[in-house]
Amino acid sequence: MGLGSNRKPPVTDHTVKSFGEQLEALSDLVAQMGILTDGQFAAAIGAVVRRDGLTAEKVLAGDERLDELQQEIERKALKLLAQRQPVAVDLRETLAAVKAAAELERIGDLAKNIAKRAVVLNRDPPIRLAQSLGRMGNAAQKQLKQVLDAYATRDSEKAEQVWLQDGEIDETYNSLFRELLTYMMEDPRTIGLCTHLLFIAKNIERSGDHCTNIAEVVYHMVRADHLAANRPKADVTSETSVPYESGK
Repeated sequence: MGLGSNRKPPVTDHTVKSFGEQLEALSDLVAQMGILTDGQFAAAIGAVVRRDGLTAEKVLAGDERLDELQQEIERKALKLLAQRQPVAVDLRETLAAVKAAAELERIGDLAKNIAKRAVVLNRDPPIRLAQSLGRMGNAAQKQLKQVLDAYATRDSEKAEQVWLQDGEIDETYNSLFRELLTYMMEDPRTIGLCTHLLFIAKNIERSGDHCTNIAEVVYHMVRADHLAANRPKADVTSETSVPYESGK
């Protein structure tokens, strides 16, 4: 075997163009996955608010496509890493696609969980707090759209704005958590229903966390730097005590 057999092929304009096309294709797949995730999440929230069982079932059926897209992104990214051995910004772009896809897949899972709860909720009489969930869901969906736009435009400032907004959804969750606790204490017959609503609210709050994770990915991809270690969190439900009155 000759000494030159292990040399890498020379970099040509064609090679650079082909590499750029591979990166662009990867980014396009993430965008496609983002659009589908956004649709799934919006539909799941709508299924709760409108008591729409048919839409909830469609969300459940659509989750498989999200899984397929994530797997395709991972396969293409691994192939690109093996063939091109990217460095610097190209490496960050490649890894960002994989990380963003993983976060979107988790948001899709949360949308599926919300849709499952929506199917169960439709068996019981409607409750006013479902509308509060709708407002919280709309805020989370807005956050998702913003971070997807930040990824598409490589806008680190917009990504940082999304990261800073996470506390707003947490505060809404805290308020809804307290309202649901009050409902359950005043009328124990609502405990089952309110428990489902609590799980839905938590799923919405968690989706916001995944959006801020994507924001961190975008920021690092663009600036090769990390946002502050301590994310602005305002979820205090883990510290909320439930009043107990003996004799009841």
